Amino acid sequence: QVQLKESGGGSVQAGGSLRLSCSTSGPSVVTVDNYCMAWFRQAPGKEREAVASLDRLGTTIYTDSVKGRFTLSKDTDSHSLYLYLQMDSLKPEDTATYYCAAHPPRLYGGSWCSRRNDDFNYWGQGTQVTVSS
Repeated sequence: QVQLKESGGGSVQAGGSLRLSCSTSGPSVVTVDNYCMAWFRQAPGKEREAVASLDRLGTTIYTDSVKGRFTLSKDTDSHSLYLYLQMDSLKPEDTATYYCAAHPPRLYGGSWCSRRNDDFNYWGQGTQVTVSS
């Protein structure tokens, strides 16, 4: 059972930056390092959407609306895997609750990462990002 914990949310003005962090606990870092790790977001009244994902091969996929503005990266130490989402040039439409999510390595049409909520087994509790105009 993988536990995910997010941090780094907050309130910024449009054009500003935030960095979200997600740390893992539970299985060994070597095991989790093979998982698909992703950030989702959900705005009020909208469906949860995949923002960015990183698979076991290091392939990163971004949703079109954040390409060129958000950067996904990963780091590990002996205790945990850390997934970061650097968010620059933030826009009011980026306002949402951001969730870290993970699933074990499985192939989805040639990709080691799914883009569907239902395929992710593990979720963090979410961190709020608010961007004001």
